[in-house]
Amino acid sequence: MPEPLANTHLGRPRRDVATRLVVLVSGSGTLLQALIDACQDPAYGAQVVAVGSDRPDIQGLERAVRAGIPTFIQAVSDHPSRADWDRALTAEVAAYEPDLVISAGFMKLVGAEFLARFQGRMINTHPALLPSFPGIHGPRDALAYGVKITGATVFLIDSGVDSGVILDQRAVAVEEDDTVETLHERIKIVERTMLVAITHQLATRTWRIVDRKVLWT
Repeated sequence: MPEPLANTHLGRPRRDVATRLVVLVSGSGTLLQALIDACQDPAYGAQVVAVGSDRPDIQGLERAVRAGIPTFIQAVSDHPSRADWDRALTAEVAAYEPDLVISAGFMKLVGAEFLARFQGRMINTHPALLPSFPGIHGPRDALAYGVKITGATVFLIDSGVDSGVILDQRAVAVEEDDTVETLHERIKIVERTMLVAITHQLATRTWRIVDRKVLWT
C-alpha cells in the first residue's frame, strides 16, 4: 500500500476566483452532470474548465459540449506505451491549470507522472465504504458478502487501488431483494450528492491532512 500523505497542508486556491476543475470521464457522465449543474450557482465556488476522456463518442463528452465546456480525448491506444499515455494526459490536463482534478467514472488508472503532478489534488468516488470492497465490483462484492450496510466513498487518489485518504463517506442500506443493479443505482444517487458537496468544501474551505485524517478549517 502506498504511503499516505501525512502532516501535509493542502490549503485551497485563492478565494477571489472560482476553483478550476478538470473532470475525467469514461461513460455516461452523470457525476459530471451533477458538477456542471452545481457550478451554475456562483456561490458554489468552482467551475468546470475542461472535460477529458480516454475514449471518444461517449455521453459524458456530449454533456460537456452542450454546456460549452472544452473537451479532449487521450486514448491509451493512441500512444506507444502506457507511460506515454500518462505523460500526454498529464500535459493535457495541466494545460487547463486545474486546482482540482476529478475522476468522475474515469476507468483508467493514472500513472507515476500524473500523480507526481496532481496527487493531493485529484479526487475519486467509489461505490462502497472503503477500505471494504475496493476495485471495480464494489456493489457486487458487498452484496455477495452479505453486508447490511454499504455506501459510497470519496477520496484522494494515490498510487494504490482505492487506497487514498478518505474525504467523506455516506451509508446505503442493503435491502433483502437487492440485485447488484438496484443496489448500485441507489449508491449512485448518494455518490453524486456527496461528490458535489465535497467539491464545494474543497473549493471554499482550507484543509490539511494529518495521519490520513482530513482536518477542515
